Amino acid sequence: MYATTLLILLALCASGGRGEEKQSRGHVSVVVVGGTGDLAKKYLWQGFFQLYSNQVNRNSFSFYAGGMSPADKAMPIFFGILKAVSCPKDVSDERCALLKEQFLRLAQYRQLKSPDDYRDLAQQIEQQAQEEGLTEAGRLFYLSVPAFAYADIADKINVNCRPVGGAAWLRVVLEKPFGHDLRSAQVLAAQLGEALRDEEMYRIDHYLGKQVISKILPFRVENKKFLDPIWNKHHIERIEIVLKETLDVQGRIPFYDQYGVIRDVIQNHLTEVMALLTMRLPTNVTDSKELLQNKLRLFSSLLPLGKNQAVVGQYQAYQAEVQRELNKTKDHVSITPTFAAVLAHMDSAQYDGVPILLISGKMLDERVGYARVLFKNDMFCLQHGFHCKPKEIIFYFGHGSLRYPAILVSKNLFKPSLMEGEWKEVTDHTNVNVLGSPLSNYYVQTPTVQREAYAELISHIFAGHKNSFISTENLLASWDLWTPLLESLAGSFPRVYPGGVDNGDLLDIHLKGKEIAYKSDVVLLGPDQLGVESARSFLVMQGKYRDAHMVSAWAEELVERLAADIQEAAEAAVLQGGVFHLALSGGSTPIALFHRLALHHFSFPWSDTHIWMVDERCVPLTDPESNFHNIHQHVLQHVRIPYYNIHPMPVQFKQRLCVEDDAAALMYQEDISRLVNGSRFHFVLLGIGHDGHTASLFPGAKAAQSDNGLVVLTESPIKPHRRMSLTLSAINRAHRVALLVMGKGKHELVTQLSRVKDEPNKWPVTGVKPTDGTLAWYMDYDALLG
Repeated sequence: MYATTLLILLALCASGGRGEEKQSRGHVSVVVVGGTGDLAKKYLWQGFFQLYSNQVNRNSFSFYAGGMSPADKAMPIFFGILKAVSCPKDVSDERCALLKEQFLRLAQYRQLKSPDDYRDLAQQIEQQAQEEGLTEAGRLFYLSVPAFAYADIADKINVNCRPVGGAAWLRVVLEKPFGHDLRSAQVLAAQLGEALRDEEMYRIDHYLGKQVISKILPFRVENKKFLDPIWNKHHIERIEIVLKETLDVQGRIPFYDQYGVIRDVIQNHLTEVMALLTMRLPTNVTDSKELLQNKLRLFSSLLPLGKNQAVVGQYQAYQAEVQRELNKTKDHVSITPTFAAVLAHMDSAQYDGVPILLISGKMLDERVGYARVLFKNDMFCLQHGFHCKPKEIIFYFGHGSLRYPAILVSKNLFKPSLMEGEWKEVTDHTNVNVLGSPLSNYYVQTPTVQREAYAELISHIFAGHKNSFISTENLLASWDLWTPLLESLAGSFPRVYPGGVDNGDLLDIHLKGKEIAYKSDVVLLGPDQLGVESARSFLVMQGKYRDAHMVSAWAEELVERLAADIQEAAEAAVLQGGVFHLALSGGSTPIALFHRLALHHFSFPWSDTHIWMVDERCVPLTDPESNFHNIHQHVLQHVRIPYYNIHPMPVQFKQRLCVEDDAAALMYQEDISRLVNGSRFHFVLLGIGHDGHTASLFPGAKAAQSDNGLVVLTESPIKPHRRMSLTLSAINRAHRVALLVMGKGKHELVTQLSRVKDEPNKWPVTGVKPTDGTLAWYMDYDALLG
């Protein structure tokens, strides 16, 4: 092997031939699993070459590219990658040539598939150290492979290729994604935890290696005397963290269509930047434990993210790319977002009420990334004077109009301390605008030498510095924040945008309190997006269905409309009679409506509202299967409603469940007759099952027939079988009845019902015909158009 001889040669070269040899700190083996892949080709081997160049007089190295292919096939590809690495500009051509030659000699490809392959690798590493009289310092494994392979490879490393004796370290680097939601991240963390200790894992987020981002905390510390008085809700107007890209995702569709823009860059990159901007300053910026605790404290202070805190979009060509790369038919529709804007808020005295925008997308008008802290300005200048210019600090990641990374501070704020050594002040202001303002408006600092993010982080891994990496606790706290939003968006159709400059103002957003929305409500959708014969411009469509009123819209707008209609009915009823009687169905369909009512209709007259049940499963009310339990979880516990205004069905009566002799159904009927004027509910919300049942009135059952009773026990074909339900007679007495139908799975039923006659015995929902009231069908486009 060449390691010892090469060390002497390179030491002589570095010392100008004086024969000075520095003490070696030991031999390091670097193994890149997936070493001939795209990431390794673009960034990793360049980063490891830079590490080697910087450490050549201190450590000896061996480099291995691991992969599934046999060595005879992969070796030429691997050496082609290594020959393309480049030296820093300050390295002479002669020294660069020597470094590259020796780097090639120290590298080899190995097939790494079976446990035996990892065992053979370990034997080679140990044998080489013995032969050359080297002390092993450590082993660095970089897993540049899909995340599903992490646990298996970690286990093979742990069992077959872990350094023996305890003197040498083991470091395993993991690339995102680290799961796709909280549960999958927990499972992956548990699997990895069986093979590796947390201090041995380095979850890499290359954004944390970008020079500007890594300087956010030091900048805040070095300018503490200026920032402390203004870094709070009294002075900050908003915080923007933006990553815009002009490229599409062709070639990445198999990955991207599973993850989308939020999982791809917002949950990780932009969230980490948000944490650096808003977390409590540590007493020591190099203390990884204190940094972690401050990040966790920040995550716990962030308000929950729901559907109304995000808007999503998808560039127009995406559907065709998905169909082509995933071999789907033209009928296949993907609702994966390629653009998202998310509005976050913090429940803290320092940032209460400060909007934090996290925005990213593909096929936008420019490629640029920045974090911007915009300050309030109470000045009024009659002729646009100096003091009326924007007051802001911009952490500019690069690209865009400025091209290079920089930290910019408005000159009407303060002059920041110069970060000595690695940073320099830019005083030669070119004719460039940054976010609409001339560069001359700012104090500008930029790195003296620009370094690539992966190379930076590889040097941190080698040094064992963990504060630029994502710990298990950090990861799970982040997923805990983002998973509810992702779940709430799972069925949402993104707004379609053409891409590039043609987007115009289509993706412009505005803030409404703690909610975010597109500025333009109505979007022209073509037949390829809607599946209709001609393009139509509409947000909410109204018409007739089965001779009744119909409202249709995308799911989000439909829920907003129904919630508004319920509140309108409530306010009218309270104004007229001082009380509002609302009967609610259970199931999963109305959950979004419940959230909307509970969290966004603050003026709803809850104190004058009585909540009744349309139907109930014969299970204890604390059972997750209970409709009342569902309504309590999603509505009642979030609103101020008197407990005596809540009327669950007494399915568990005399410590028994729905026993005929207990007459619980009759008791509920008597409660309705006593409290509800004329037994006429003001508003009844119904759903519809695939078999045409509504409430718990099922096809073929006697209870589905109209009678004079108000409440009845029924039998369901699915467990739990026994139910209690309002009758058609009770439903048809209501002032207003709403039938909520959502989801593509209901399209066939909607089509079928449009053709059948009124047959309550076969199709119970067709028996819903209010006698002196109104019926309205609320259907989303999935259900209506399929």
